[in-house]
Amino acid sequence: MANLKLAGVSKIYPSGKMALFNVSFSSSDGEFIVVTGGASCGKSTLLRIIAGLEESTAGDIYIGDKLVNELEPKERDVAMVFGSNTLYPSLTVADNMAFGLKMRNVPAAVVNQRVKVAAEMLGLTDVLYRKPKALTSTQRLLTTYGRAIVREPKIYLLDEPLSGLDENLREQMRSVLINLQARVKGTFILATKNLADAMSMATKIVVLKEGFVQQVDTPRNLYDYPANAYVGFFIGSPTMNFIQRATVERDESGVYCAFDDKKLAVPQNIVDRWTNIDEYVGTGKLVTLGIRPEDIGVDVEGADIEGSVCGADTVDGKGLGEIDISKNVSLTVFLEKPVQGEKHSLKIDLSHLYVFDCETQLTLLARDGGYIPDEKNSDSDFVPLTREETEERIRQFTPPEKSAKNNKRR
Repeated sequence: MANLKLAGVSKIYPSGKMALFNVSFSSSDGEFIVVTGGASCGKSTLLRIIAGLEESTAGDIYIGDKLVNELEPKERDVAMVFGSNTLYPSLTVADNMAFGLKMRNVPAAVVNQRVKVAAEMLGLTDVLYRKPKALTSTQRLLTTYGRAIVREPKIYLLDEPLSGLDENLREQMRSVLINLQARVKGTFILATKNLADAMSMATKIVVLKEGFVQQVDTPRNLYDYPANAYVGFFIGSPTMNFIQRATVERDESGVYCAFDDKKLAVPQNIVDRWTNIDEYVGTGKLVTLGIRPEDIGVDVEGADIEGSVCGADTVDGKGLGEIDISKNVSLTVFLEKPVQGEKHSLKIDLSHLYVFDCETQLTLLARDGGYIPDEKNSDSDFVPLTREETEERIRQFTPPEKSAKNNKRR
C-alpha cells in the first residue's frame, strides 16, 4: 500500500469559480481518512483530482512518495468507488469484479484468484454468477467494493459510497467498510457529508468548507478541540449552541462572559487555556461562546439559569427542546417532551465551554492534557484562515457576472 500527500492543491475552473483552495494533508499507510463538509465543500472534486479524473490548478499530489500530477488515472494505481450503481448490467458479479483486470491484460489465473479471494472476503461467493438485477442492494454495493479490491491498488477512493441507503443498512455497511479496510490493509480516502459515517469510520477527518480546509484531526480531537466555530458546529449532533457577541469581564469573583442580562462564570480550567485573555477582559472585544446540548442539564440540582420552551425537534430519535434564556439567546437541550412556553431550569457544565473570537471565528483556547496527539497526524497543528481571509479569497475567485448578480439582489 502507500501513503498519500497533498501539498497546496487548488482547483479554479475556467469561469474563475474556486472549488478548492490550498488543500494540504497527508496520510500514512493503512489509514482511513474521511473528507467531510457541507454541500459544495469540494470533497468529491478533491477525490477526482487525486484519481486524475480532474486536473488541479495548482499544488502537488504524491502517492507512495511519487509525484503523480502528470500521470494518467490508470497510471496512479488508485481505485475509485462511487455510491451510485456503476455495475455493468449484462455482466455477472464475477465479470464485473474482473472487468478492470481483464482490460489491463492481467493473466486469467491471477484474475480468477483475486476474484475468488475478494468474493470470500465480501460474502459474495454464492452469487458470483448472478447478474446485478438478481442481487440485493447490499450485494450490488459489495460488488463495487470487490471490483476495487481485486485491483489491489495503492489508494482506495470512495465517493459517497453509502449514499441512498436507509439508516439500518448504512450502519451495517459502515461496519463492512471498517472490517474491509483492516483486512486489505489499504489506505482509504472516503468522501461523505454524513457526520455519522465520518465519526464512526475515520482514523482522521479532513473538514472542508467552501473548498477551504478547516481542520485535520482525529474524530475525538475535532469534537473536543475544534479549531474554529465552523468545526465546532459541524462536528456534533445535535449541533453546538452559540452565544454570539459576548463581552468578557473580571470582578472579585473571577472572569465572566456577559450577554443581554446574563452572566456566565468562566471556570479556571478555561481561563488557564485562554492564552490571550487580557486582550478581551474589559476591552469590549467580543467573543462567541459554544455550548454543546449534552453539557446542559435540565431541571437538575444546582441549575442556575431559567428559560421557557420556544421550539422542539428530534435527532437520532431523541427529543430536543429550544429554550429561550434571554432576549437574543436560546439553547437547544435534550428534553423528552417539550411543551411550548413551559419553563425549565438549566445547569450548564461550563468546564466544557468553547470560546471563539467573534471576528476571526478561530478558537481562543489552547489544547490541554486532554488532547490526544496522533503520531501519524502531521497536519494537526494546521490553523485555518480567519473569516475575513476566507471571504476575501472567495471574492477574489467569484466570477464577475455572478458577483454582479449578487450585488443587484442586495
